[in-house]
Amino acid sequence: MTVYRTIERFADPQASKTPVQKEPDPDLGTDIIPKERYTGEAFRQLEWDHLWTKVWQMGCWEGDLRNTGDYVVTEIGNESIVLTRDEDGGVNAFYNVCSHRGNQVAYGRGGNTRTFKCSYHLWEYNLKGEIANVPDVETFPQGVPCEKLSIKRLPCATWGGWVWFSLDPDAEPLSEYLGIIPEHLDPYHFPEMTLVNDVTVEWDVNWKASVDAFNETYHVNSIHPQLMSWLEDMDVQIDCYERHNRYLIPFGCVSTHIEDGTEISDGMKGFMMMNHLDPSSFEGNGLDVRRAIQKNWRANAESLGYDLSDLNDDQLTDDYHYLIFPNITLNIHATSLMLFRQRPHPSDPNKMFYDLQNYTMVPKGEAAPPRPLHRQFKHGDESLGEVLDQDSRNLPLVQRGMNSVGYRGLWISDQEVRIRHFHKTIDDYLFRQSIKIT
Repeated sequence: MTVYRTIERFADPQASKTPVQKEPDPDLGTDIIPKERYTGEAFRQLEWDHLWTKVWQMGCWEGDLRNTGDYVVTEIGNESIVLTRDEDGGVNAFYNVCSHRGNQVAYGRGGNTRTFKCSYHLWEYNLKGEIANVPDVETFPQGVPCEKLSIKRLPCATWGGWVWFSLDPDAEPLSEYLGIIPEHLDPYHFPEMTLVNDVTVEWDVNWKASVDAFNETYHVNSIHPQLMSWLEDMDVQIDCYERHNRYLIPFGCVSTHIEDGTEISDGMKGFMMMNHLDPSSFEGNGLDVRRAIQKNWRANAESLGYDLSDLNDDQLTDDYHYLIFPNITLNIHATSLMLFRQRPHPSDPNKMFYDLQNYTMVPKGEAAPPRPLHRQFKHGDESLGEVLDQDSRNLPLVQRGMNSVGYRGLWISDQEVRIRHFHKTIDDYLFRQSIKIT
């Protein structure tokens, strides 16, 4: 389809704290990406052995570990992991398993405790997973040496307002794993944002199909046509890095797929109001909105209680959209963040767990809202909002198609290069060398 306009970028590469320069597109070939990567048990096991047990993973919001004794239980595959804040102020990660007979030591999603006590025989552990008490210790002729029986600890660190862990005891430091991410995203000050929505959906789709869906804007025209009147879906900057990737999506403009970009739709008016620009007094047209919102933020951010001085002009309107490999999708705006954590099902490659979290920057002087309750449900039981409901309806159909004998595999366009880069990075872990996707 003809592109009638291009989107003007207002970010100054020299002044921007978040790098904005376009990276060269990687040469990743044009081969079909095999469907078996999404449906096969052998590939699911390969991912577990060589990917999930090697990468760093987001465990929880650091706001859930504010106080000594706070803990969160998170799951990946068949593993249950406990994350804690100890008496020294440090964060810890260890397997949720008692060294005695294999029972769990932490129950539910989290809470606050002084120690963890196995409900089976009352073995007790401290906030670092070290043995604190064993009933009838004298009946163990071999003793209960702490160095053998403390719960196996995992690498654990913080960045961005989240606690991260790795199942690999020899994992590289989190800072090295994240690479370019802190430099790019620290200007948003994520640790100052607060969690306002926390949902887990059991979804009938492979985790990679979910990552794929949010790694391209090619589907906006068909799945989210209502968005085209107030965001760009074609003239989108794509950048691929060593592990991670991003695209920069202009908001507050009419899609270049639409010949006349001057209309101000109801959707555009809603976006203007979200960004404190009154549509009723606005004198421009659809081609002027994006720049007007940016100027309005610059003029009024401080009086509204926000410090946006570390962000470039485009960050005041646009979605700086990042994938932190392998499974964290970030939709980032000036004062808010939508985060997806896409976790594999422990045994079925045709299912996954989709964690949706929304964060917001609280204006200075205002109290943060209470932490929302976590909700977990199966796909279709509750709404995720208009746009995500559209994706939710579509992706299970994609997964069914992946299992058809009539389907060959993914045929990827330049608009979907993040998907090809994502699979190439998966292969780097699975086969420990850079290879073509076959």
